[in-house]
Amino acid sequence: MKMKQTKYIFVTGGVLSGVGKGISAASIGAVLKARGLNVNIQKCDQYLNVDAGTLNPAEHGECFVTNDGAETDLDLGHYERFLDTDLTSSSSVMSGRVLRQVIDDERAGKYLGKTVQIVPHVITAMQEHIENAAKGFDVHIVEVGGTVGDIEGQSWIEAIRELGFRLGYRNCAYVHVVYLPYLGASKEFKTKPAQNAVKDLRNAGISPNVILARSESVAPDIIKNKLSLYGGVPHEAIGLLPNAKSIYEVPLSIANQKIDEYIVQHLEIKTKKPNLKQWKQLNKTISEDRSQSVKIGIVAKYLDNEDTYFSVIEALRASCWSQKTNLEFDWVNAEKVEKDGVQILEKYDGILVPGGFGSRGVEGMIMAAGYCLETGKSYLGLCLGLQVAVIAGARRGGLKDATSAEIHPSSKKSVIYIMSDQKGKEETGGTMRLGEYKASLVPKSKVAELYKNTKVTERHRHRYEVNLKFRKQIEKGGLVISGQSPDGTLVEFIEACNHNFFVATQAHPEFKSRPTSPHPLFVGFIKSLKNK
Repeated sequence: MKMKQTKYIFVTGGVLSGVGKGISAASIGAVLKARGLNVNIQKCDQYLNVDAGTLNPAEHGECFVTNDGAETDLDLGHYERFLDTDLTSSSSVMSGRVLRQVIDDERAGKYLGKTVQIVPHVITAMQEHIENAAKGFDVHIVEVGGTVGDIEGQSWIEAIRELGFRLGYRNCAYVHVVYLPYLGASKEFKTKPAQNAVKDLRNAGISPNVILARSESVAPDIIKNKLSLYGGVPHEAIGLLPNAKSIYEVPLSIANQKIDEYIVQHLEIKTKKPNLKQWKQLNKTISEDRSQSVKIGIVAKYLDNEDTYFSVIEALRASCWSQKTNLEFDWVNAEKVEKDGVQILEKYDGILVPGGFGSRGVEGMIMAAGYCLETGKSYLGLCLGLQVAVIAGARRGGLKDATSAEIHPSSKKSVIYIMSDQKGKEETGGTMRLGEYKASLVPKSKVAELYKNTKVTERHRHRYEVNLKFRKQIEKGGLVISGQSPDGTLVEFIEACNHNFFVATQAHPEFKSRPTSPHPLFVGFIKSLKNK
């Protein structure tokens, strides 16, 4: 039986970076899925990195991890949350990965002595990544990173241009996301940057089918007339997307402006009207008045860019929505805790320590975990947050110099040590314990109670582990190991005895949280703050 033709939607951006292509692409996908379509989504980035694992979180934000262990751009997190699906490594492709593949193929003699060039070899490899990811889906959405006109992004633009030409007009739709600046002096929105951005796309050989215009505030509908005239798209193919109170309003905005209707008509897809009940209910829940609030101190180290912990914040928000509670949180610099003492944490209902790498700020995190262990203040530790909690527990149990091999490699009291298969890989990318791993929970433990199960799977991104040689000291400090790998060699969860809520995991549960189905560890954390 011949497979029906997959339809493609290519999302590009103009005027400036950070305009909201990821949310726009995810929102289009969410509405199409609400129409009953089988939708996949992919990010194609122009960086020469092989993956996002070695990118500086202070510059690029969170490194998101898929079930199969791909280290990706944070947009994959948007995609998973909006489409409520688990993506794979095929949904994240960087230029460096493609170029390495082409060079490896050349070295292996695949091209049989031909001159290897950007066109056709690199372009063809890019198209293969796109088409392979699209197999088996009704619609495949491709977000092209960067801004049209960037030198490093020209290959991806050419790849989607050629692909659209080959697949045919009714099998591809091009969505261009632009920005509308507002001039306070003249009190008007200006369309010239958007017009120029469309011109840049046309100069690259692509005529957009849909224009989404982002703005800081609500632009008048008459703006569409100018964008239509100079952008060369029908009035009904233009969507105005002002800043929303919540990013989860965007799918409803797309649907209300019937952008999805225009796209399915262009692609000649026969489909039902979107069932947006879930999205309407979610936004109703988000906007509800709530009398109770919880205040959380997030003791972290990468504070130059709030997107570094995007999934953590979204998991907290989703949990608070489910508990009809307002979320208040502060970023607390771990180095400040080390310098000024734990008293700066007294004003918070609970403390969360997220992931991280390196020695900077770790001592402050250990102090924060120890403070919660001593005082009974609620604590949730994620990845590094588990490691610092174990160190705090071991010190409390009498091992005063307990530390991590990541901080003091030569210490004989490293209660956190590097896994044997990770030695020598400390400075290389893509070599950590990555992706989804199983864990066995202790029956009747706090974590088993939260998961309502003793067999769970969570996503990981680390290379250091708990050294079970120091188990007695750790337990003497008030901690118990409540979850391990199925073979019993690796510690996955810890918790404190006789404590309101003190739970930590070596995993990154934030990656599996969804706005409509928050993660049980985060829900348990928020409940503990409400009931304190």
